[in-house]
Amino acid sequence: QVQLVESGGTLMQAGGSLRLSCAASGLTFSSYAMGWFRQAPGKEREFAAAISRSGGTRSLADSVKGRFTISRDNAKNTLYLQMNSLKPEDTAVYYCAAVLASARQLFTAASQYAYWGQGTQVTVSS
Repeated sequence: QVQLVESGGTLMQAGGSLRLSCAASGLTFSSYAMGWFRQAPGKEREFAAAISRSGGTRSLADSVKGRFTISRDNAKNTLYLQMNSLKPEDTAVYYCAAVLASARQLFTAASQYAYWGQGTQVTVSS
């Protein structure tokens, strides 16, 4: 059974940094492209970042470029999202997602992902 468990969400002040983790089990992690999505209250889930199986290809939403970094450690079956220069508009539940993929593929649409975690809350105060 595939499980994705996010952690690291908390209440932060604007300008701070935070790293989210997503621990994966029940799958061959290195065979899956991974993504981070977020959903703010009253809004639809939106793409934040994606990474290919090996980590060689990455994509970031325009809203987080220059502030967020996505990475993965295939030896630890873990996905990360490093979030710097946090803004109040980054407040959301952050979800990690996984999809079986070929070597350089990555995906930016939520509908393309097969597995999802339960989410972790990030709140940024001004």
